[in-house]
Amino acid sequence: MAVGQRPSRGGLYGARRGLGAAVVVIGLLAIIATAVAHFWPGDVETGTPAAHGAEILRYDVRSRFVHRTLPQVAAIPRGAGGQRRPLLVFLHGRGKDGEESNAIGELFAALDRLGARAPVVVFPSGGEASYFHKRSSGDWGRYVLDEVIPQAVKRLHADPQRVAIGGISMGGFGAYSIARLRPREFCAVGGHSPALWRNSGETAPGAFDDAEDFARNDVIAIARARGRSAWGDAKLWLDGGTENPFRAGGEALAGALGITMRHWKRAHEGDYWRAHFGSYLRFYAAALAAC
Repeated sequence: MAVGQRPSRGGLYGARRGLGAAVVVIGLLAIIATAVAHFWPGDVETGTPAAHGAEILRYDVRSRFVHRTLPQVAAIPRGAGGQRRPLLVFLHGRGKDGEESNAIGELFAALDRLGARAPVVVFPSGGEASYFHKRSSGDWGRYVLDEVIPQAVKRLHADPQRVAIGGISMGGFGAYSIARLRPREFCAVGGHSPALWRNSGETAPGAFDDAEDFARNDVIAIARARGRSAWGDAKLWLDGGTENPFRAGGEALAGALGITMRHWKRAHEGDYWRAHFGSYLRFYAAALAAC
């Protein structure tokens, strides 16, 4: 059975239930699309006020795992001066050209406030709706692990022993999905309004290939079976808005991990994430410093 497909019960009741499910899914996708559009920042360049002293780099990664060339945005914070800083891999939400969506002034301002503790950051492209896991379109997890991170370490002169991964919405799911593949490689994992579903019937179209794909990558089920050990010694973070449509999934993962999910006001939208980049960056900096 494909992801999102429900068994038919026939008759008017079945038709109404199917219509209701479709409306819910369409509404969820509309919320996500609105959030991406509202959040869209435009490019940040080195030397502009929005960069807050960071050096902004753009380059491509030719991936053998997803069989395409994908753009990357990276930032070296002010004052790095050849120091071997830790690396933060920050994954974007669903949408086109997502590698630019978090490379914005609010994030760079938060990075600048960290001073000498600020990591270098890479924002890799995950395509429009890869959800950063292995699927028919390619192995997006291996792309991040074996191509994005090594190239970022080399280009940004980062410390390969101090790496954190996090992301927003689709990227929040991706961070937890990728980190459990090689838990010893990450000092911290963060999900900010992560796109998490409790079963395959809840998922948005395109998030997974089918129910079997969902089952292979069900991080909530993995956490219930293995607990925190599936993510090694990494420091873990989950947060989401009080009106976040993925709140139930996030709470389910937090409960399985034995951690508290933070909730602040607002919905699944750019204003919410912009308001909390400071908290996110402080979490990653502290975890990387203690790693």
